[in-house]
Amino acid sequence: MLFDQYYRRFRKTDDVGNVHIQKHLEGIDNEFCECIKELGGKTFNSGLYRVYRGDQIQQATDSMKKAFPEMKDRIICFSFDWLGRNFAIDLYRKENEKPLVLLLEPGAGEAMQIPVSIIDFHNDELVNHTNDALAVDFFKEWRSQTNLAIGYHQCVGYKVPLFLGGDDTVDNLELFDMDVYIDICGQLRNKTKELPNGMTIRDITID
Repeated sequence: MLFDQYYRRFRKTDDVGNVHIQKHLEGIDNEFCECIKELGGKTFNSGLYRVYRGDQIQQATDSMKKAFPEMKDRIICFSFDWLGRNFAIDLYRKENEKPLVLLLEPGAGEAMQIPVSIIDFHNDELVNHTNDALAVDFFKEWRSQTNLAIGYHQCVGYKVPLFLGGDDTVDNLELFDMDVYIDICGQLRNKTKELPNGMTIRDITID
């Protein structure tokens, strides 16, 4: 199996079912398609990491393109973690003709390059660098203080995004509908990213 090493570290804790990947995405990358076919719709380790169903990929990608318009021509999302961070293949970065992975962090307003393909991301990066990739220690701290469960369409987001000076602490975390969280963070990021450092924002209206 392509994901043997991944399954040794990650336990499936929920499954909303899967459907075939949307037709216009079939020719993007074989490994990408195999990932969605094998892992799509599944939740692992009680919400720590989840993979999109085949019919959710385009909508998730469109949402992240709105939040990160500078990435609009290059990303296709495949999964997300407990903090609402999305993982995507990056069509502009390739190695051995395989697209590499990009991390899109709505709460920090940042996109970070991960120099591995989608298969190596699951079998190596998530297995051997789990805490760095998914903030496991932070997840455990949040779970121990709240004892809340994360639904498939939910994430634990920042009440005040990090890019607006919010604290990277459990006290600044809240359970959100993930679509709402990404939309809010995207609007705030795009309205404020050109402002000079230190400028005070007095009133915020979300459309």
